[in-house]
Amino acid sequence: MRTLEGKTALVTGGGKGIGRAIALALSARGVKILVTGRQERALGEAVGEIAHGGGKARHLAGDVRDPAHLAAAVARAVVVFGGLDVVIANAWESGSASTNIEGADCTFQAAIAQMAGPGRLLIVSRGEPEAAVAALVARRAAELQDRKITCDCLVVRAGEAEEAIGQRVVALCARAGGLVGI
Repeated sequence: MRTLEGKTALVTGGGKGIGRAIALALSARGVKILVTGRQERALGEAVGEIAHGGGKARHLAGDVRDPAHLAAAVARAVVVFGGLDVVIANAWESGSASTNIEGADCTFQAAIAQMAGPGRLLIVSRGEPEAAVAALVARRAAELQDRKITCDCLVVRAGEAEEAIGQRVVALCARAGGLVGI
């Protein structure tokens, strides 16, 4: 396992549920967090919880289907925290491919231009069409391999606790070969 201390992560859907658990787990490892989502209050509470635990976090409310929001979120992470190393595409809406797949890809597109590498893009999948997720991951992984930015998918298991998902994300981000050179 490599250290994540001092890295910066953008977590979509980070105000509650799985996204919040991921943000808290990464923060506990010293990662600076920018959470996005549609519910301002939930985002503020997540940031407060991270700060209470000694972490650094900011939030920006908006929708992952809005490219301007994603560009603003990425820019805020870079300005406030000095860079962007990890992007967790976690925003999810039951039965909505535009949020689940297209939102993840838009999130990645906004972030890629600001990531120097090494880095990691990760989509959290809750049963979206497997072929669409696999195609997205394969395309981005091939495009970014020379920049040492990896792209993966974490499939949420039925009944899996949110905290366990957060710990699996930490393990993926910290494993050797994940964020090369950390």
